[in-house]
Amino acid sequence: MTGSLLFDPLVPLVLLIVLAVLTVLGVVLALWRGLSGWALRGLSALVLLAALAGPVWQIEDREPLTDIVLMLEDESASQTVSDRPEQTRLAADRMAAEIEKRPNTELRRIRVGDGEGDSGTRLMSALSDALNEEPRARIAGIIALSDGQVHDTDRAPDLPAPLHLLLSGRESDWDRRLVVKNAPAFAIIGEPVTLSLRIEDNGAVPDVVGPMAELRISVDGGEPDRLSIPVGQDFDLPITLPHGGRNVIQFLVPVADGELTDRNNSALVQINGVRDRLRVLLVSGQPHPGGRTWRNLLKSDSSVDLVHFTILRPPEKQDGVPVDELSLIAFPTRELFLEKIDDFDLIIFDRYRRRGILPAIYLDNVANYVNGGGAVLVAAGPDFATADSIYRSPLAPILPAEPTARVIEEHFRPEVSKDGARHPVTSGLDGAGEWGGWLRQIDVLPRSGHVLMNGVEERPLLVLDRVGEGRVALLASDHAWLWGRGYEGGGPQMELLRRLAHWMMKEPELEEDALWAEVQNQTMRIIRRTLEADVGSVTVTRPDGTTDEIPLAEVSPGRFEALYAGPEIGLYKLSEGGKTAVVGLGPAAPREFEATIATQEVLAPLIAPLRGGVFRMEDGLPTVRNVREGRPASGRGWLGLTPRETYQTRNIRQTPLAPSWLVLLLSTGFLIAGWLREGRR
Repeated sequence: MTGSLLFDPLVPLVLLIVLAVLTVLGVVLALWRGLSGWALRGLSALVLLAALAGPVWQIEDREPLTDIVLMLEDESASQTVSDRPEQTRLAADRMAAEIEKRPNTELRRIRVGDGEGDSGTRLMSALSDALNEEPRARIAGIIALSDGQVHDTDRAPDLPAPLHLLLSGRESDWDRRLVVKNAPAFAIIGEPVTLSLRIEDNGAVPDVVGPMAELRISVDGGEPDRLSIPVGQDFDLPITLPHGGRNVIQFLVPVADGELTDRNNSALVQINGVRDRLRVLLVSGQPHPGGRTWRNLLKSDSSVDLVHFTILRPPEKQDGVPVDELSLIAFPTRELFLEKIDDFDLIIFDRYRRRGILPAIYLDNVANYVNGGGAVLVAAGPDFATADSIYRSPLAPILPAEPTARVIEEHFRPEVSKDGARHPVTSGLDGAGEWGGWLRQIDVLPRSGHVLMNGVEERPLLVLDRVGEGRVALLASDHAWLWGRGYEGGGPQMELLRRLAHWMMKEPELEEDALWAEVQNQTMRIIRRTLEADVGSVTVTRPDGTTDEIPLAEVSPGRFEALYAGPEIGLYKLSEGGKTAVVGLGPAAPREFEATIATQEVLAPLIAPLRGGVFRMEDGLPTVRNVREGRPASGRGWLGLTPRETYQTRNIRQTPLAPSWLVLLLSTGFLIAGWLREGRR
């Protein structure tokens, strides 16, 4: 309970000051004129001014409030290495016991884990949240138990009390770290891409550690290659991607003796392999209204290099024009079909028929090209049903369907077959069931592969097949161009032909039998695409070698999915039905393990302004003292807390010091006394 004198003026302060000045002037005038009652009149005016000032005696009933100490316990991933968890736990318990023994003091223990994603240790964010929940005037001190590797110092709040750091780890700690300095998201297949690597040794590195270190490199979980690189220097490593799509490259440095942790000895890099240029050879036979369809499609794609071979003057044409006067350029057929055929990613025969221009040996070489990994697409017209059909050539063994010699000249609407609804080339095409009609179809009998589209009376219209290492497609009509002209509403001509061409060129997103995963943070979406009606569970092999069986659910025809949350960062292997995939979870270099050696440098700018201290746990814990605000808050073997002496007011009582009757009595008495004194004189 405390008392204090307060003033609550009954009139505006300006008016009170004016009255006080007039009073002083009046007293001075009375004194100058020699009036004997000037003192008594002045006392009367003073009593009135005091009454107008409203003096009161205030008594407060106060309840003291406790001081609050915040203790931040770093439980992030970098605090899990070596014996730091036990070291930090013991230090926190002992400091908590000592603080709780102090009178008038409360302790708030705040545990700080890893931030979301790969944001690292968010110690300052946790401190800011804690200060928002507590009265800042009651904070007597802040103690952080950490390795000092904090990643959000830019979010540090204004500190109301000294910050002290109890540093975990040991002075003898050392660690080796692998750093991938540049990793492009895309690279060209078959061309080397250069990655810059660096192996760094930090901390108290033993003298026995040599200047070279072994580096192991594996692609998609395969057998690793080994090489020796210098420590502490940038190393440029050229790597050639073996296939298109995602390539998962793992770099690993073996653990050295006495190293603090191996969590930063590996790195995962995922690079998408893309083709530099897609090389296509288009062989056009008999001219027809849709003859420019393929050319327009391929020329519209800037990533395609097109070589177009058009037969404008077949050998049997006799028009009397001397050969030396022809302006046509002889096509280098030998060079293309014998010497450089393997340079092409796709060969398209558009209504081509045998006319003696391409000898059988050339076409036989095309068949060998397909078996070796090439792709051939046949866009058939009426010529495919004749005796001069390209089917009656060395290409017959690789074609998926045989012509019956019948050309069906009637209206029909192309439809997607049961397999086509599950195949990425034809599934999900816009406007299915409402497409415009075609007017001609070549009757064929499928021998192998999959029929994706049907025509007249459900006869095969589009057939795809895999031959050896390559791919073959047969489109049994030359009227796809009607869709492009908008006939009966048209259809997805360009999209269908684009998908077809890119499937043949082995684009990963159009594979009909594939297993892959899409990654977001530590969760992967496992996707299995197949033409089969059912699939089994996917076997997921974790980085530590243990396995999980994950069932899949069909989300659309031919597409099965499941979500899987990986328990740790690293390389995961997926397998199902003979298909395998490799995927990396987590960042290439987790932020928590970029630097693992305990340090005070990061938090030093926050500790210095209020003169806090840094103490190593391995040297013993400091004692706790009280210090005045503004004084040094740490010393050898001790840290200081600033007592706040805050309180809560429970009750307030005010007693007026100038009651009206007393003011009236005193002021009147002094006036009468002054009048009497002057009257006697």
